[in-house]
Amino acid sequence: MINEQASTIGTPLQEDSLVKANSSRLHPILPDEPAIKIRPESAPVSTNLHDVWAHRELLYFLIWRDLKVRYKQAILGVAWMILQPLMMALVFAVFMGKLAHVPSDGVPYAVFAYAGLLPWLFFSNSVASGSHSVAGNSYVIAKTYFPLLVLPITVVGVRLVDFLIAFSVLVGLMVYYGIHVTWNILVLPVFIAEITLLALAISIWFSALHARYRDVGAVLPVLLQLWMFLSPIIYSVNLVPQNWRLLYSLNPVSGIIEGFRASLFGLKFNWTSFCISVVITLATLVYAVYDFCRKQDTLVDVI
Repeated sequence: MINEQASTIGTPLQEDSLVKANSSRLHPILPDEPAIKIRPESAPVSTNLHDVWAHRELLYFLIWRDLKVRYKQAILGVAWMILQPLMMALVFAVFMGKLAHVPSDGVPYAVFAYAGLLPWLFFSNSVASGSHSVAGNSYVIAKTYFPLLVLPITVVGVRLVDFLIAFSVLVGLMVYYGIHVTWNILVLPVFIAEITLLALAISIWFSALHARYRDVGAVLPVLLQLWMFLSPIIYSVNLVPQNWRLLYSLNPVSGIIEGFRASLFGLKFNWTSFCISVVITLATLVYAVYDFCRKQDTLVDVI
């Protein structure tokens, strides 16, 4: 009788094995690496670019959605995009033009400052908003698949609409001050396209960095403020000493702003600065897209 009870109860070793078996059945142990990974078959960069083109309707919808959300509850609506560069230009016209007498290449300082602030605000606002585009849409990324490159592109697209709206004020200022356009105006779309590509490159690059390191969100405004004063936004590039011009041209914004003003006011183009700016812009864009596509597999896990 005693032997039968002992055989029924079992040894402690058998009981431990039964408990482990039941616990493993209820709480399965997952491997460190997933057994199946869903990846594109072709190269990551080409695949992502193809996916962005395939999702172009989503891109249009996101741009339209962001524009409606931004102006839906704003009392002044689109006027805010005009007031921001206009008020900054008036402030700089008083302190830099009237009090400090900063030279403006023979152009009224108010127009000179507005022509520099307009592309700069488009660039800085695109980078500031685009750096948050991936981390700020984590709830959407976790629910559905779409190429993450769409997010920074959307931000730059929205800011480009703001830029075109604010550009109408610049036209009005040029008419008011009697500034006549020359054949240089035909090159203006080139500089608009270049500042757009540069804004897109920096936005893509910093959106991936911000998704991993949230300190980027605190450091970026300081970097943009420093970048503004290192660029000929509120002063002429002629104030830079001649022996520093080549080093100064390594700032791609410098060549863009200088060419933007030259095309509007009929000034002389600095083709050396322009070529350096184009090379740096394209190189930055290629690297930013490559770096973003390389890190895209892990971005969803860290945000």
